[in-house]
Amino acid sequence: MERIPFGVKQLDAIINGGAPAGSVVLLAGEAGAGSREFMHTSAVINGLSRVDEEMYDLYYGGPSETALPPKEVHYISFTASGEQLASEMRLAMDEDLLETALSGIEFHDMSERYFHMSPVPRSWYAEQTPKIEDLRARHERDDLLGALGSKLSDVAAGNLVVIDSLSDLVSAMGEDIDWADITFLVAGLQKAAHKWGGLILLHLNYETLSGTRQGQLSDAAHGTMEFSWESGGSTRARTLVVKQFRGVLSQIEDEDIVQFETELGDAGFDISDVRKIR
Repeated sequence: MERIPFGVKQLDAIINGGAPAGSVVLLAGEAGAGSREFMHTSAVINGLSRVDEEMYDLYYGGPSETALPPKEVHYISFTASGEQLASEMRLAMDEDLLETALSGIEFHDMSERYFHMSPVPRSWYAEQTPKIEDLRARHERDDLLGALGSKLSDVAAGNLVVIDSLSDLVSAMGEDIDWADITFLVAGLQKAAHKWGGLILLHLNYETLSGTRQGQLSDAAHGTMEFSWESGGSTRARTLVVKQFRGVLSQIEDEDIVQFETELGDAGFDISDVRKIR
């Protein structure tokens, strides 16, 4: 089966090159524990593969024989522009790497539609004078999710798509979006992804949801990767556990790996150690 690299070298090496093509993967966990950094690293390294082969080899190396980098990388945000996201990435990743890799990522800013549903002053998120259709969109239930669906239909086939973030949709629940809309979205993505053949990463802060709702989203996705903080003595460590993932978890279990210890470096998210069954 064809694989698409996550862009995290040590993880990809363990799971036969990456995620099976057509996967929807939930990147979920505690705030600051590495899920956002994993998402950024995946976009940056895969974006780099498209624009600079020599630098890609330096930071990542060659992909597995069973893996093929995505044709394009698309980063969809509900609350931030591409410039804002690039600035956030610069705080943690090497400047030369980013300056090259960002040209291989196409950012899609959906903040105007997102904030339409809120009482936030328009001048905070948009500079243009609102049009009549923009004002009407404030009252259209399916405007944001419908626009997201249209965007994915246009860009997802064969590509890596990062959606940042399901937590924003959870925060927007109310008159315009309810919980069923979010679960239907993830379940629908799973069905469509099989046809698209790419890789979709969905970011989620678990602290915004109850355990039952976390489970509903995990069931709707092909895979769930859980990021958390672990304390030991006077230190704290970021850890990653693959909770469920069809076509991937069995390979991790074959290696007797129960948990990955992670770290953040100049090239973003990385695996620093693995904990095995003893």
